[in-house]
Amino acid sequence: MKSLLLFRQLYDEAFKAIGSFMLRNAYKAFFWFCFFCYAIVLYAFIYRIATGFAFD
Repeated sequence: MKSLLLFRQLYDEAFKAIGSFMLRNAYKAFFWFCFFCYAIVLYAFIYRIATGFAFD
C-alpha cells in the first residue's frame, strides 16, 4: 500500500511541475492511454499462459 501512495505522490508532483494546462492534460491522457494498453497486454499474456498456449 505504501508503494501505491508513493506512486500517487510521484504522479501528482510530476504533473504539478508542468506549467501549461493544455500540455498537462495531454500528458495525463497519454499516461492513462499507455497504462490501459499495458494492462491489455498483461491480460493477454496471462490469458495465454492460463490456457496453455505454446510459445514456440
